[in-house]
Amino acid sequence: MKTRVSVLFYTRKSKTKSSSHAPIYMRITVNGARAEFSTGKTAEISKWNPTSNRMKGNSEESRVINNHLDILKSSVLEIENKFVISRDSFDAEDIKNNLLGNNKDERYLIPVFEEHNRRMEKLIGKEYAIATLKNFRTCLKHLKSFLWKVHKKSDINLAKLEPSFLNDFDFYLRTEAKVNNNAAVKHSKNLAKILKSCYRNGWIEKDLVQYYNGKYNEVTVNYLTESEIELIQNKAFSGDGLNLVKDIFLFSCYTGLAYIDIYNLTSDQISNGIDGNLWVITNRQKTGTSSNVPLLPIAKSIIEKYENHPFTKNSGKLLPVYTNQKVNEYLKTIADTCGINKKLTFHCARHTFATSVTLSNNVSIESVSKMLGHKSIKTTQHYAKILDKKVSDDMSGLSGILQKKQEELQEKMKKPSHN
Repeated sequence: MKTRVSVLFYTRKSKTKSSSHAPIYMRITVNGARAEFSTGKTAEISKWNPTSNRMKGNSEESRVINNHLDILKSSVLEIENKFVISRDSFDAEDIKNNLLGNNKDERYLIPVFEEHNRRMEKLIGKEYAIATLKNFRTCLKHLKSFLWKVHKKSDINLAKLEPSFLNDFDFYLRTEAKVNNNAAVKHSKNLAKILKSCYRNGWIEKDLVQYYNGKYNEVTVNYLTESEIELIQNKAFSGDGLNLVKDIFLFSCYTGLAYIDIYNLTSDQISNGIDGNLWVITNRQKTGTSSNVPLLPIAKSIIEKYENHPFTKNSGKLLPVYTNQKVNEYLKTIADTCGINKKLTFHCARHTFATSVTLSNNVSIESVSKMLGHKSIKTTQHYAKILDKKVSDDMSGLSGILQKKQEELQEKMKKPSHN
């Protein structure tokens, strides 16, 4: 069968925010299979002829761009002839790789990143959470935009990466993508993971990650005090929906479980622990780490309250949980009704378990970290930093002790000496 090769140039308007210019792409088709890439040139849309696939007119700009496109097309024909003469089978991707210099001993960043994401997707539920994959996919989108806008390329050779690459990407995120500091650092560190892997595989000569020092800003943790928990707990609402969401929220406050983990909770995940009492034994969907929590009386009573609920009986779930959107709507009403000037979310409930329920009541930070399913105790230490009330109580006690010692010393000094 004779191999049929064709070349087409076209503008892709979706790749630019400008209404007047668009990047010029090249499409190589071999026996119906396509391979596309950016030519690195842009065209003023009004000056592009979609019929001839060329720039209109005879201006200097048009001649330069058309000449560039002619060279690319000639190069494709030369590569085709090379394959034909050697009698090697080939497809559109083979011609594209030869044209771009993507030889076997060369690697480009975007395919490496895409392969990383494909592998991560296959490990969802085993080593990664779906939220982590979404973060890396978003990072990849930012990277593609960064390469096009800053480097005027759709991809970049790993061997040509400069030490400033990660810092340039971070700067782009803050200025062009307009994300906040923590988002910029998160995406830059995700890209850093890819670059670190490339370095370890010997695809990059230098460890580019060492040149990046972005740091997260401390985030204020939103949690409820003991009195605020009691406000919600003692409040009776008129609607069944509000009371249900109140109970599920409190269940999170007294177990530390995230919304999705409560949503997926089944009776199989409730069993006797080493102390003979009932425990929630599960794995966090976000991280895949174990989260084993003894059932406190309030949490246990909530489970018992809904054990005969129609939803739990029909679904096999332990608790009837509404959709996340509906839950958040009810939580706003609950906060307003109780006069709590804080945004109630399941993140807030989880933070409340870490602070007001456990750490404030002298549960060790190691135990709290394990119950929350944190991979590192450093994550849990963040909660310990915000317990101003506990610090105040501790320092108040110390202040009393020091005051008493000072008074004893003054009394001692008042007594006359017998020497």
